[in-house]
Amino acid sequence: MTRFRLDLGYDGTDFHGWAAQTSLRTVQGTLMDAIARALADFGLPPDQVLVAAGRTDAGVHARRQVAHLDVEVPDDRVTDFIRRLAGLLPKDIALHSLAPAPPAFDARFGATGRTYCYRIWDAASLPFLPFRLAVTILPVALDIDAMASAAATLLGLRDFAPFCRPREGATTIRQLRRFDVGRLQAPSRTIECWLEADAFCHSMVRSLVGAVTAVGAGQRDLDWLARVAASDSRVSEVQVLPPGGLTLEDVTYPPDEELSRRAAEARQRRSLTDEEAQPS
Repeated sequence: MTRFRLDLGYDGTDFHGWAAQTSLRTVQGTLMDAIARALADFGLPPDQVLVAAGRTDAGVHARRQVAHLDVEVPDDRVTDFIRRLAGLLPKDIALHSLAPAPPAFDARFGATGRTYCYRIWDAASLPFLPFRLAVTILPVALDIDAMASAAATLLGLRDFAPFCRPREGATTIRQLRRFDVGRLQAPSRTIECWLEADAFCHSMVRSLVGAVTAVGAGQRDLDWLARVAASDSRVSEVQVLPPGGLTLEDVTYPPDEELSRRAAEARQRRSLTDEEAQPS
């Protein structure tokens, strides 16, 4: 078996998320079908496991998703296999690269960071195509400075349970390293919210942006946000924004010699001590 690394992008509008589901069109399922067909063309067994850096939700896009795949492809057939696979993919999936990776490479557990961008059009924006990559939130102009101030209070290592949909046995402790809010210049004046963390839990990005958007709209204030952030469980007052505005922009990995150590660390369940907690 050879481990391959795939770098790809996709328009998530017509997919029911990343993870393969019976009778539903998903990114993973579509890729696995194409991979099986490409392998069959070379007389190779179709069995394979495709693991991604992050399982994006239905409707969420990716400019750079990373996955790994273990298959038996002879060295002299790799180029032909890549070319064949790229030709079998639909127009809403783009295969940026596919190349052999170190055996220790793990697209999910080896990642040291994920970066997302949520794009918003408000009353001060001039929407433009493609409409599927941003979402209009409110018919009012959002206060970008207020949103940026609110975002800054959420940085650091903390339990993000108030902003996550709970999953049994899963931790909600994350290190949020970046949460920048800004508006692009004319003509689009699109609002961009950039978030980077070691990892994100379910619905975390869309909830965080929903919280600071409420502040930017004048519906909530920083005291409300502080109370939410101090909660130890999901807060229903926080709006989970629609998926269409969210794009996975980047995934980062350590040097090859540190891949095994990073994967082992990521598999350990995280805890949060009083000394580690980031004040809100």
